[in-house]
Amino acid sequence: MRTHHYKVDIIWTGNQGTGTSGYNAYNRNHSFSAENKTEAIKLSSDPAFRGDTSLYNPEELLVASIASCHMLWYLHLCADAKITVMNYEDSPEGFMEEGGTAPGKFVKVILHPRITIKKNDDSQKAIALHHEANAKCFISNSCNFPIEHQPEIYFE
Repeated sequence: MRTHHYKVDIIWTGNQGTGTSGYNAYNRNHSFSAENKTEAIKLSSDPAFRGDTSLYNPEELLVASIASCHMLWYLHLCADAKITVMNYEDSPEGFMEEGGTAPGKFVKVILHPRITIKKNDDSQKAIALHHEANAKCFISNSCNFPIEHQPEIYFE
């Protein structure tokens, strides 16, 4: 068993002079950084929770993490299967529900990868590899909600 360790820094930058003296007295802005990275990522909360619409929020980062991990595994599996991916784009969607007595939670993520492969490569295998990529993705394996795939395959 091998353990990987990830350490990041989160710094709240939303104190407007009175701290959290009231729910409306502070903003939700903060930054995220990691060792050996050149830039911090500026974040806020979702606009529904008084966040800055011009900044990323944690929910978007979760969806991006799932899509990124899936893509990296998919590319690896395609290389092993001799499927030449020439282009990969995705527009993933995350669905979170809140209300009632339970706190909000994600209920599903849908990936919409658009992949261009070489003309003579096996498109059925290219589609099937999405299921294997999902099974291998570290982030997907850490989620307690379904992750669906709606791939589109194009030929170069």
